[in-house]
Amino acid sequence: MRVAVLATGGKDSILALHRVLNQGYKVECLVSMIPLREDSWMFHYPNIRLVDLVAEAVGLPLVKAETSGVKEEEVEDLERLIGKLDVEGVVSGAIASNYQKTRIDNICKELNIKSITPLWHEKPLNILKEILNLRFEVIITGVYAYGFDKEWLGRRINEKAVEELVKLSKKYKISLVGEGGEYETLVLDAPLFKKRIKILEFEEIWENQSGLLLVKKARLESKEKTGKVYFDA
Repeated sequence: MRVAVLATGGKDSILALHRVLNQGYKVECLVSMIPLREDSWMFHYPNIRLVDLVAEAVGLPLVKAETSGVKEEEVEDLERLIGKLDVEGVVSGAIASNYQKTRIDNICKELNIKSITPLWHEKPLNILKEILNLRFEVIITGVYAYGFDKEWLGRRINEKAVEELVKLSKKYKISLVGEGGEYETLVLDAPLFKKRIKILEFEEIWENQSGLLLVKKARLESKEKTGKVYFDA
């Protein structure tokens, strides 16, 4: 089946891409919406423009469009973009968000194509463990919930981070995978990447109980280089 994969560069969309590639789907392209406001209901805002590097890293074409980020209008923008593609299905990284899945399902129904959600209703802890087992290199680029502090910005998701996320989830009732918008991520390397992303310049922005790591400059580099240093700054 020929599919397009909704991609943000975050862990869930890249894991969904990894799975469908392994399942034999023919991925025609990645699809990204670039919201013009940070409180978008549907789409990632911080560092979304790095999805160009992600697409290049995995060796797939990228189809993207800007959206106002206004509730429901952004769904129409996505439908217009997908409607231009010659695909039989759309893949998303939805895990438990009915808001997100319902709207993507409706788009696919209108376009008479299939909505594919490889991660849907899987246990969040299992997803994080799979990411670790696959040796994804994932950093946290934004935190927006009580319990997180500035030290989480730029932090790599490893076994210790997962243990602490479990504790935060139990204490503050946050989504373990951040699907409620509690935190956002960026994948710098994964098995399907032909090159890895290296961050050259960034800025940490913190206000009240939330903050983001804004990547100002990054590049792709060969995976043959020794070591795993993802930050020059």
